[in-house]
Amino acid sequence: MKIAVNTRLLLKNKLEGIGWFTCESLKRITQAHPEHTFYFIFDRPFDNSFIFSDNIVPIITFPQARHPYLWYIYFEYSIPYVLNKIKPDIFLSPDGWLSLKTTIPQIPVIHDLNFEHQPEFLKPIVYKYFTKYFPQFARKSLRIATVSEFSKQDIHELYQIPLDHIDVVYNGSHADFVPLSIDEQIKVRVKYAGGCEYFLFVSAIHKRKNLSNILRAFDAFKTETGSDIKFVVVGTQAGMQGDIQTVYNQMKFKDEVYFLGHLSSKVLSEVTASALALVYTSLFEGFGIPIVEAFNAETAVITSNVTSMPEVAGDAALLVNPLEVNEIKEAMAKLAADEIFRQSLIDKGRIQRSKFSWQQTADKLWNCVETAMQNL
Repeated sequence: MKIAVNTRLLLKNKLEGIGWFTCESLKRITQAHPEHTFYFIFDRPFDNSFIFSDNIVPIITFPQARHPYLWYIYFEYSIPYVLNKIKPDIFLSPDGWLSLKTTIPQIPVIHDLNFEHQPEFLKPIVYKYFTKYFPQFARKSLRIATVSEFSKQDIHELYQIPLDHIDVVYNGSHADFVPLSIDEQIKVRVKYAGGCEYFLFVSAIHKRKNLSNILRAFDAFKTETGSDIKFVVVGTQAGMQGDIQTVYNQMKFKDEVYFLGHLSSKVLSEVTASALALVYTSLFEGFGIPIVEAFNAETAVITSNVTSMPEVAGDAALLVNPLEVNEIKEAMAKLAADEIFRQSLIDKGRIQRSKFSWQQTADKLWNCVETAMQNL
């Protein structure tokens, strides 16, 4: 079988959520199935580390697709041209984009439909593209994979896609995320938080990630408790503007917030394993990989009681309303003061994390491909 794959998000040292999904699942699928040929389609020169096995044929096509106009050109002209030359049996797109101008059977991984629920967080041109084309991609697909039961139901309800047409393929966690000894944790805290315990936020800074309310909650926590606990922010800071910047500037304890920027998975795993707790109270998630990473690093988790996050967290996290600053503050206070409760969450996380691994991701994504091919 010849399988073409959209690999435009395989970017060396720049992998984020969907990029990690693409990398970790394809690495396992291609190595497990040498009987098939995989055509990896990149939109720029690629790194050889992404050519995981001998049955991969890399192809570069243009333009680099990072804007709605370029998305359209890339997926409606460049991709059909490449597919016409390859003549694959199927086109797999781990980031959800498909081409409407090809008759090749296609499978997208639609991670979430946040743009349908929160248009205010997107540029108008991006919102218009997503809401125009993603419903068409869903209807064009031979089969759909998504990363949670929540997203499956969302796709079904908003786009009228039958439930038996959608497969749930959970995310996994990088192998670097493991617990650290107390001595190792102390070294990390000295390096990144002045030797103090800290709450941790992990994500690219974006309004949807709710950092403004988290910072308000941390300021209130510090004011109420007088604790020397710090706050560490990991993620690209391009979104540090508007309300988020205003809230930060007005914080009483802003000097106790440390911005580390983007970190390698190895360093991020150490920072996660050394945190008092991960605070991941996003407004909307299709999955939420940092929750599972924290479970694997044996760090307590505070997360939101909305969208997919309760599904991923199970009973192993403290759930809060992300719109209620006081609830986030009280969760911080509880985990800071109650070591027995914090440890109980970590113990439950050891059980919950067994539901999520990149091997399970790869196996389920491959099952989705095989099921789709059987239905041709």
